[in-house]
Formats: sequence, structure tokens, C-alpha cells
Amino acid sequence: MLSIILSGHGGFASGLEKAMHQILGEQPQIIAIDFPESSTTALLTSQFEEALAKLDESEGLIFLTDLLGGTPFRVASTMAMQKLEREVITGVNLQLLLEMVLERDGLTCKEFRLMALECGHRGLTSLVDEMGRERTAEVAEEGI
Repeated sequence: MLSIILSGHGGFASGLEKAMHQILGEQPQIIAIDFPESSTTALLTSQFEEALAKLDESEGLIFLTDLLGGTPFRVASTMAMQKLEREVITGVNLQLLLEMVLERDGLTCKEFRLMALECGHRGLTSLVDEMGRERTAEVAEEGI
């Protein structure tokens, strides 16, 4: 099973983790690491290293982060490049997290990455698009 480190600004990671637990229950091999305003890059790096020491990377590890170019993404990227079978996915939302947690067993890191990107694209939609029609303004006719 792929291991996951979930990280983002403020309470992003712990918030997603809490929502995931509410919907799916406890999930193994996932650690959430917040990056509050009071934190530093050095502290976040240390927290990632501690998480890596706790997780089983035998099948690979995925970093899920909130923002492309943000500190959690940059720290994850640096660590991902240190070892094969590590991937970084950014722009994560709850739908992506839930689907990928359920699908990760038996996937390689590359397969996870490709499936997560597809899931992310599919998950960003609108009510109009999901209903398959365009909204039109109905003109109310007033009688004479």
C-alpha cells in the first residue's frame, strides 16, 4: 500500500484528514502535517522527516499538497527527488483525497499520479455541467 503525507497551509491537512476520517473512517499509512503561519521551512522539513521515519515506503510514498510553489510543495518536492517511488501531487481537495485513498492499494506511484490527475480534473465541475444543460433565464410573462 502506498503511504501518504498530506500537507498544506494553515489547518488544511488536518482539516482534510478529519473530513476523511468522518467519511471513510481511520485509514492506515497517512500522516497529515499542517503548515501554520507560525511555522518555518526548517520545522516543516523536520516534521516531514519524522513522518517518513514512521511510514512504510516499501510500495512507494505520495506527498499531497495544497498549492503549487508553496512551502509544503517545495519541501515535499525536495524530499521526493531524493528517492525513487515518491511522487508529489498538488492542488489536492477532499474528493481527490477520498478517491485516491480508496484506490491506492496495488498502485505504483506513477499509476497513482496519473489517476489522481484524472480524478482532480473530473472532480472540478459545476452544477450546470453535471446537469448537462445550460441555465437560461426564464422571462416571466406579464399578462395585460
